[in-house]
Amino acid sequence: MAKRERVVRMSVELPLWRALTGYRVLTMIYAVLLAIFGKDNVGQQRFERPWVAVAYLAFLFVWTLATLPKVRSAASCTKRFLVADLVVALTGILLTPLADFDSQSFDGPTLPSIWTAGSVLAFAIKGGWRWAAFASTFVAVANIIQRGEPSRDTYHNVLLVWVASIAIGYVVEVARASERTLARALEIEATTRERERLARDIHDSVLQVLAMVQRRGTAIGGEAAELGRMAGEQEVALRTLVSSGLVPPTRVSEDAAEGAVVRTVDVDDEGPGDGAVCDLRALLAPHAGSRTSFAEPGAPVLLPAESARELAAAVSAALDNVRVHAGPDAQAWILVEDEPDEVIVTVRDDGPGIPEGRLAQAEGEGRLGVALSIRGRLRDLGGTAELISVPGQGCEVELKVPKAPKVSRGKAGSAR
Repeated sequence: MAKRERVVRMSVELPLWRALTGYRVLTMIYAVLLAIFGKDNVGQQRFERPWVAVAYLAFLFVWTLATLPKVRSAASCTKRFLVADLVVALTGILLTPLADFDSQSFDGPTLPSIWTAGSVLAFAIKGGWRWAAFASTFVAVANIIQRGEPSRDTYHNVLLVWVASIAIGYVVEVARASERTLARALEIEATTRERERLARDIHDSVLQVLAMVQRRGTAIGGEAAELGRMAGEQEVALRTLVSSGLVPPTRVSEDAAEGAVVRTVDVDDEGPGDGAVCDLRALLAPHAGSRTSFAEPGAPVLLPAESARELAAAVSAALDNVRVHAGPDAQAWILVEDEPDEVIVTVRDDGPGIPEGRLAQAEGEGRLGVALSIRGRLRDLGGTAELISVPGQGCEVELKVPKAPKVSRGKAGSAR
């Protein structure tokens, strides 16, 4: 199956980038007008070296307009641009004493004036409060150096920019977390509605037909009775699959620094490419049937494709052991748990259990189904396999796989 990708961009962050774009243009115009019409503390023209101010402000005018596409979204606002933009702001602050000799004797505006805050805000929107603290610290140092002998107002302005930028960065992080939570909630709601719709359709058609075949076959007897029994098993399996949940599309919320996007991905099952992920539920759902119950989380259980396939193979080996050793009438249960750092799959049955020492005896006889097909696979993935059995009370196999497994050292052997 070819890999398809659909990108859904969240809308909460986009107004912040639009506001930043407008802020940069307006403050650039303000800095130019302030240089043209501004006066010093005695009412004279501010600049003793006007050519320095003209050269810098001309560059600032061109830079602001040329970089407008860079501040339209988090994806286009790269780290390289942020560093260059901050350098432009810092250069303007440090050039102010060269153009205005009196700028260190009173708290007048710098050459870029409040345009500098736009550079800091870009850091805050892109990377959160830590990036904002990084950028505002450089701006604070540059302002203190530019003043020479900073006054109380200088420290007040520096602290205000520092605190405000960090606060905005924190608000951005909270907004992105809310976006991811909303995306997950919408996904669960859509999945639930689709599941209910399919369940209604299946109940009104396929399940009723299977139930009728079972009843008529049992009533007729003979070969029809066997056909009715098979139809009954398929009805139970289909009901289990519908009730446990049809696997929805895999949606991945990317890192906030990449622009708060949610990607819907259909993974190519033919082989694991670089960075390919797989929803484990899709591999385990076919095991559900009249004798096997499958319980899964409502959200995708994402693992590297190879890890997911190896874990599914280990589950298949455990179910094979249930069928062979617990008998054809044994009931099995599969439980999938998605923990923050690992995925846990538990396979339990109600069979007679494994006598003490039986596994060691089987390994000594060369029957290595559990040792290779289950424990070997999990060991290669950096995980563990624990087998708990009480004679007469069934058997439980707990498989744990880390979400960042070790590099596979080769495929394990097959079941007995």
